Amino acid sequence: MAVVRAEQRAATRRALLAEGRSRFAADGYHGVVLAEVARAAGVTKGAAYHHFESKAGLFRAVVAEVQQELGGRVARAADRHTDPWEQLRAGCREFLAAGSDPTVRRIVLLDAPTVLGWDEWRAMDEDSSARHLAEALGTLVDAGVIEDQPVEPLVRLLSGAMNEAALWLARSARPDELADTERALDRMLGGLRVRRD
Repeated sequence: MAVVRAEQRAATRRALLAEGRSRFAADGYHGVVLAEVARAAGVTKGAAYHHFESKAGLFRAVVAEVQQELGGRVARAADRHTDPWEQLRAGCREFLAAGSDPTVRRIVLLDAPTVLGWDEWRAMDEDSSARHLAEALGTLVDAGVIEDQPVEPLVRLLSGAMNEAALWLARSARPDELADTERALDRMLGGLRVRRD
């Protein structure tokens, strides 16, 4: 009986997350009403409050889910390459390109920094992707591709630049700005490489 209840709770949570994600992506945080999410998910408003305590709690869980998926996308793009430099480039490019996904754009880039606050949004970003960036940069430093230096400041600098570019692209109306941003990224990353004369 306890197993059945646990499965029911998990199913309720998944249904609320899926419906919340769909609505937050389509209507934005301020356009969503938790009671309507619950009704559409086929559960009571009380169940929604039990699992997430508030609309903000549901949103936080949705942001975490989308951030984790984004981190996975970045890692998969990097893993398509064997050369560590190309892994870094591919991961960074995937992160920037993901902003064109309407769900990522609306939930993670437009609403999350405002609704959750900058500090919480950055902490969630670090949980989902900073580890991958640190590993990639550490590998390049160890291999001598990038000058020997502490990796942590480099992670912060590159992560900050990538997040700022992604936020800018999410608000941009020009479709060619992604290509321009990728070229600028390549020039910036190229500046990190050890010159072999």
